[in-house]
Amino acid sequence: MAQNFNKAVEVVSDFGKSGQTMTNDQALEIYALFKQGTVGDVNIERPGMFSLTAKAKWDAWNGKKGMSQDDAKAGYVATAKSVLPAEWASQIP
Repeated sequence: MAQNFNKAVEVVSDFGKSGQTMTNDQALEIYALFKQGTVGDVNIERPGMFSLTAKAKWDAWNGKKGMSQDDAKAGYVATAKSVLPAEWASQIP
């Protein structure tokens, strides 16, 4: 699983660097699964009301509370495969 997760992270990063984008909802889901898979449950305070992006990321991550890191990594791989264009998704085992 770790190898597939690491490859998916690499592909998603390269996709972002290519100038192509996901929807905000897709990006938040990818972010939340990445954080849950690498850190676990949210471990920081919710950002203030003026930090809209940071607050949205925190809320998405907090929505994964209780999910195991292995399940989050598997979810990350599956989500990356489903939201990326076929030519990118095909790079993920």
